[in-house]
Amino acid sequence: MSGTSDGVPRVLETAPQRYRHWRLAVDGAVARLALAVDEAGALQDGVTLKRNSYDLGVDLELRDAVTRLRFEHPEVRCVVLESALPDVFCAGANIAMLARSSHPLKVNFCKLTNETRLEIEDATRAGQRWIAALAGTASGGGYELALACERILLVDDRRAAVSLPELPLLAVLPGTGGLTRLVDKRGVRRDRADVFCTLEEGVRAPRALEWGLVDAIAVPSEFRALVEREIASAVANAPQNGTPSRVSLESLEPEVTARKIRYRCVEVTLDPERRVAEIQLVIPEGSLAEMLRLARELDDALLRLRFHHTELGLWLLRVVGSPADASQLDRELNADSWLAREVRALWGRVLKRLENSARSSFALADAGACWIGVFLELAANCIAVGILDGVVPIQQLHMRLRGECFEGSGHGLRRDVESRGVRECHRRCGKQQCCRAEQTLPSHDQEPRAGNARRSVIGRSHECLPV
Repeated sequence: MSGTSDGVPRVLETAPQRYRHWRLAVDGAVARLALAVDEAGALQDGVTLKRNSYDLGVDLELRDAVTRLRFEHPEVRCVVLESALPDVFCAGANIAMLARSSHPLKVNFCKLTNETRLEIEDATRAGQRWIAALAGTASGGGYELALACERILLVDDRRAAVSLPELPLLAVLPGTGGLTRLVDKRGVRRDRADVFCTLEEGVRAPRALEWGLVDAIAVPSEFRALVEREIASAVANAPQNGTPSRVSLESLEPEVTARKIRYRCVEVTLDPERRVAEIQLVIPEGSLAEMLRLARELDDALLRLRFHHTELGLWLLRVVGSPADASQLDRELNADSWLAREVRALWGRVLKRLENSARSSFALADAGACWIGVFLELAANCIAVGILDGVVPIQQLHMRLRGECFEGSGHGLRRDVESRGVRECHRRCGKQQCCRAEQTLPSHDQEPRAGNARRSVIGRSHECLPV
């Protein structure tokens, strides 16, 4: 990723052989991910990434590494997050980079940063244990990165410390989940968390252990042995997934023009005059490998819209294809296999990214639309579902959910049931019945009623029909 005037690379996808800031090494069940930020590798001209501070390029590489460890290295049970530089783990987001960034870039940068931390926590829940080995100081976003890991180890050399100095230095609160994870995840007392975030110098090892800011400490001569013991414990206690076959994540390489972003299964049409982006998904034939690619393509498209096209405030989503293929994919995704679970989790993260994008997103249920199963979850993450032009007879609409989709990604239909008014009878339908819209859906150009902007029309009136 080369430097640019606006601090955003033209290509957001990367691969281990192109990493400039991370070193990834896999040895059996253990992977080591070492942060070694290239000071001259900033995306913005004139910015120096000192003391392992990071910019968008560093986070994009971390995001890629987390995903690849899930799919290309399923044998890995423990990931050690460490620094390749002496006396420092990570100094957090680069302040000079933030000072030069536009407001939209700052917002989207912080969103991506926190989403990447959430992906690390999701990997831990899936059985890939993450350990942060801090052989030096972790401050600001560097400590927030460590907080995303299951275990935090800190060297006790009388210099290394952990800190959240944003408040005393910049008069802002930690922006990527620091205080939230301290209190809700680690159970740190609120009064101690309050004091901690006012200490510019941070807290060194003994007090950090007493306050619950880290899990274990050791003097420099014993720190390596401590890390090895933690690795052995994590591998021994990690759930066993058998011997799943790894999946190679091929490069997406979309065709990008001034008006189009075209992938194999996703196509984005850009209309800057109207400030509209139309996102169309083409349902592939029933294959988990193809569903994995579709999820990655949609994820990349959402990030491109966030960073490259901030002026497009309205996103219109369509899903087209064969209802039979959609139903087959739904069944494949709800299988109890390692790959199905991983693709399901990735789909959930993509849906969450859509919801957090702060755009007006509408799912269009026009003629030829195929909102079935997991694809209906996509519609449930939009502000509303409507028809672009006129009324389409219900016989031409394919909108169906299966009972097991409630246990799918956890980000779509469950939210629709809990917060958008879908009736309780959906929970009683089980796998034998489905939901189909009953009344005419409103056209897209209708104004939402006051106080009802986030209600989906899916749940306004429906009937439960046998499959």
